[in-house]
Amino acid sequence: MDNPLKLITLVWHSKRPSHIKQMNVLRNNFWLKKGYSALTFFGTVVTASDADTEVFKMKGSIMRNHENIHLRQAQTTHDSWLLFYLLYSWYYILALPQNLKMKNAAYLVNPFEMEAYGHQKDMHYLDLHEATEWKKWAAMKPSERRTVYERSLR
Repeated sequence: MDNPLKLITLVWHSKRPSHIKQMNVLRNNFWLKKGYSALTFFGTVVTASDADTEVFKMKGSIMRNHENIHLRQAQTTHDSWLLFYLLYSWYYILALPQNLKMKNAAYLVNPFEMEAYGHQKDMHYLDLHEATEWKKWAAMKPSERRTVYERSLR
């Protein structure tokens, strides 16, 4: 499915985050930046290729766990996709100056992404946590989050 307008219908028909038991997946490479394989869009996972779609569908998939963490994060933002995306965008905009010091920093040091990337390999994370660690990261300045991220790469 490469029709970019199809995604608009996802917004119109989206459910509250708490009403989603399992996210649907569809392929649409129009909305994904090169190098990214998936994104959560109002409760549907959009993948860049058929291969990425198959990876997401696999039980125990790191990609699936990452996107499920975003679903749980949306539940912790007053069960609202709109608030989740407003906060996500706000933190991204605040971190844009960090792009001068590190490639893709605005994305990588977004509090929601820091939690999702930090726990995507832990398949029991969502069983044991509410996915609110993003609030800890959000309390830090973007430059501090960048420093923490850079240290984690060493």
